[in-house]
Amino acid sequence: MSQADQSDSSLWNAIRQNDPHAFNLLFDRYWVPVYKTANKYLNDKAASQEIVHDIFLSIWTRRHTLQVHSFPAFLLTATRYQVYSRKKERAAVVVSDELPENMMAANSADNDIRQAELYDQLQQILLQLPARCQEIFRLSRFEYMTSEEIAQRLGISKRTVENQLTHALRHVRVHLKDMVLLIVFLAVTGQK
Repeated sequence: MSQADQSDSSLWNAIRQNDPHAFNLLFDRYWVPVYKTANKYLNDKAASQEIVHDIFLSIWTRRHTLQVHSFPAFLLTATRYQVYSRKKERAAVVVSDELPENMMAANSADNDIRQAELYDQLQQILLQLPARCQEIFRLSRFEYMTSEEIAQRLGISKRTVENQLTHALRHVRVHLKDMVLLIVFLAVTGQK
């Protein structure tokens, strides 16, 4: 069997052993889907190409410590993260043109603190759920997997995944409602 016919996992093992040929094969196998996904959201060819190169550069530089179980899922998550980061940078540039620099820094630090508090609160709320329900929520919301991908990964039905997500979201919504209202109130009163 030629290296081009090898599975992703065998290519990944070769990459972890510093095999640049295996890396090139993996790049050739996945660069088009990564590019298309990025370009679908950004509609910017240059930025989409940068995302492809950034993701694969990161894979190569982190090959000894990175844990990848499914390349399609990993690359989709990485691409979405990169797209989100680029959109966030663009929004920050627009905002920075409108606000004084010291006000931006203060708002950024304040938002970072609020975001960290909200994340900690979410983690505590998730711990109240059954383990499988937590796992499904994390795969869906933190690893950006679809219901079908989660069902396949966990060996359960798509309907079970959807039911567990509904339960988890209802639980989170009920428990975070007061926290979100407080954050919105603080954000609004902090701008005055």
